[in-house]
Amino acid sequence: MTLYRLLADGLLVLHFAYAGFVVLALPVILIGVARGWQWVRNFWFRVVHFLMIAVVVAESLVGVFCPLTRWENQLRAAAGQEGYAGAFITAWVGRLLYYDFPEWVLTTCYCLFGGAVLLTLILAPPRRPWGKTHVG
Repeated sequence: MTLYRLLADGLLVLHFAYAGFVVLALPVILIGVARGWQWVRNFWFRVVHFLMIAVVVAESLVGVFCPLTRWENQLRAAAGQEGYAGAFITAWVGRLLYYDFPEWVLTTCYCLFGGAVLLTLILAPPRRPWGKTHVG
């Protein structure tokens, strides 16, 4: 296994983790708000979650190809690979992460999901890390 292939596989796993966090955090936040879990109102958790989906929405609206995907493809080409014919995990992570939809479908999905994340910030706002501390 070449270093480039190893780096490409690692980048794919990182990309999958990024997407997984963005997608899974929203239902966790909604469930947590309903169940009274205070940690889902953590300011930094919520801001990072919002910024992560905001980057995806902005990239899709301006037509920027995902830099992580581009970088992974460059690493795979440097390793002499085409597609995901390699390791089992790499192949399945790739199939789960990449779909063959028209760009407008993905942009619409990203915008709707970003809107849902924004709505949770408004309807179930995070606790601000500054200000008065509640005592008692």
